[in-house]
Amino acid sequence: MRSAGAIAAAVLEDVAAWVTPGVTTRAIDEYAAGRIKNYDARSAFLGYHNYPCHICISVNEQVVHGLAGDRRVQYGDIVSLDVGVVYRGFIGDTAYTIAVGGCDVRTQRLLDVTEQALREGIAQAVAGKRVVDISRAVQTFVEQNGFSVVREFVGHGVGRSMHEEPQVPNFVDGKASPRLRPGMTLAIEPMVNAGGPGVRILKDGWTVVTEDGQPSAHFEHSVLVTESEPEILTCRTKTPFKLKVP
Repeated sequence: MRSAGAIAAAVLEDVAAWVTPGVTTRAIDEYAAGRIKNYDARSAFLGYHNYPCHICISVNEQVVHGLAGDRRVQYGDIVSLDVGVVYRGFIGDTAYTIAVGGCDVRTQRLLDVTEQALREGIAQAVAGKRVVDISRAVQTFVEQNGFSVVREFVGHGVGRSMHEEPQVPNFVDGKASPRLRPGMTLAIEPMVNAGGPGVRILKDGWTVVTEDGQPSAHFEHSVLVTESEPEILTCRTKTPFKLKVP
């Protein structure tokens, strides 16, 4: 899981640095495919329930699961890059929302709040606590800052499969909540809307957009619950990832 997480983080960092105004989302996906191959991994998304792309690329009002195509990202757009890789049978899953060339102040605040909400959630991923503690931390921070969390899509366990139990909502749903144990690996991923929480799926059957057309941000890390503090398995670095094969 550590190796898979490090590769996912490296791919995400490579792709985020490569995106510039004018590039198509298809070109972004093709570049991501090359970077995944470079690290001797494969996409965890391509072919998953027939998903047709190597990574999920969601622009502005698109929340998650955006499809690569002819759309050109523009200066001021925000783009969620969601990367999942499989390495030696294990999955690394991580996402980051970038501003292409910069963005307006309110949109930047949306990005900052969503990223901090992820940190707030991760801080609760401690043995002995429950999943709902993560959910409550994310929801409370987001709503205190005037934004809303998406209800229809949630975080999840991750390991040998893309989506494992338990589900990790970004809101308190009132359901029974599993206790966290050392060794659990969770994909914690706040999806935060600038406006209301409502979303809908486009006719392509994949792309999730906000109902009100306002922008949405998405940040995600794969996290290991330990005997002490949480370990982020997909932590980005500023140095190239060196594949270490035991």
